[in-house]
Amino acid sequence: MDTINDKLVMELALQAGHLLLENGAEIFRVEDTMDRICHHYGVESGNEFVLSNGIFITAGDDREKFFAKVQHIPVSGTHLDKVTAINQLSREIEEGRYTVEEALKVLEQIKNAPGKRQRTLVLASGVGSAAFCFLFGGGPEDAFAAFLAGFVLYLYVLFFSSKHLSKIVGNIGGGALVTVLCGLMYRAGLGVHPNYMVIGSIMPLIPGVPFTNSIREMADGDYISGSVRMLDAMLVFLCIAIGVGFGMSILERLMGGALF
Repeated sequence: MDTINDKLVMELALQAGHLLLENGAEIFRVEDTMDRICHHYGVESGNEFVLSNGIFITAGDDREKFFAKVQHIPVSGTHLDKVTAINQLSREIEEGRYTVEEALKVLEQIKNAPGKRQRTLVLASGVGSAAFCFLFGGGPEDAFAAFLAGFVLYLYVLFFSSKHLSKIVGNIGGGALVTVLCGLMYRAGLGVHPNYMVIGSIMPLIPGVPFTNSIREMADGDYISGSVRMLDAMLVFLCIAIGVGFGMSILERLMGGALF
């Protein structure tokens, strides 16, 4: 292979790894995908070192030109549809369906693919909140109240928290918001068990996939990446708990006594 193609292959592998890591993929999946791409296109000297927020990739020996690049990937959300699309692309690359240039174009299409519509996310938050409330022991009235709180919560996340607040402050505000909403609905006669209502309503804020991936990565020996993701998830848990406590203190002042 010539030097230009070597660089294109390494760029393809790096961008695929970047998108996987950015959208919540596990470390081993990122490394495996990058290895497969390099080997399929004939770059045998490629090496990568992947952390939860960065990729270091190198290539070069007495036969192949040297290449080195580092990319920083901030800890962000999870978009499993893009992870699935890149996994499928890597399989099709191994089957010989794409040249390097064609694979880069497909990867760019995956990168620019639109996410879920906002109304779908808001509705899913409401339905998920109601389902978790019912799962944890709430009745139909509690589930309906949790649906409303979860619906409002994601409106807050989409249009205020994600645009104007830091992650810490946003999660504290979200926990406080659903607690106050559930408390007010309970006092208005909508719902029987305010504790189940609050538990169900805060579930859309819980980083379940990152927390699970952190445990899996530590089990695979990726202790640095697993610890970073675990710390990030635990910080979210703590912020939500602080927000719920803050919301309860607001309700006590408003109602003149403990709600729960």
